Amino acid sequence: MELTGKKIVFLGDSITEGHGTTGKSARFPELIAKNEGILAVNLGIGGTRIAKQPGDDERKDRDYCSRVGSVDPDADVIVVFGGTNDFGHGFAPIGSPEDRDENTFIGALHLLFSSLISRCPNAVIVVMTPLHRLNEDDPHGDVKPEAVLPLSGYVSLIREIAAYYSLPVLDLWSVSGMQPKIPVIRERYMPDGLHPNDRGHERIASLLAGFLKTL
Repeated sequence: MELTGKKIVFLGDSITEGHGTTGKSARFPELIAKNEGILAVNLGIGGTRIAKQPGDDERKDRDYCSRVGSVDPDADVIVVFGGTNDFGHGFAPIGSPEDRDENTFIGALHLLFSSLISRCPNAVIVVMTPLHRLNEDDPHGDVKPEAVLPLSGYVSLIREIAAYYSLPVLDLWSVSGMQPKIPVIRERYMPDGLHPNDRGHERIASLLAGFLKTL
């Protein structure tokens, strides 16, 4: 894919929003815009999850499915980057393969992908898996009173359901080179163990731009 001139919409959470960077110009969507000549539409909202979950935080509770209407119908590419908050502070059940609504993680993935395809049938929809994080092996996530899945389980479901819709997946879990359990990597790319810094966003931008050019 030739990227120059493309409108790319980035649907994401705090990483896409740029938490951990020195400013908006250091975020990976804006870096791709600068380096590749795209129009980047950044729809990152910190704390948001893929599955719908009632809470008391109006901003954080804007699940991905509820934001499909914010995606420009004339987008050339849509990049979906989420899931780490479903693991970290999401209370929605995982669900079953038959689910097709926003109240379980599996159902929300199905609804999100099918809704984006319906809204933007001409767009290339790309899915990015979550990055590694320090507490990724704890099935309680950050605050869950009951164990659900380690983060790797959410990553596997994202890969599986994206494959059902034949959506290309950039598997950052496997290829980002960012594993904060390794002290030198954490210091260089993810000082808080979760959010990439400027160097981390440069790495994501390079990987994503290269991946898009293969499509």
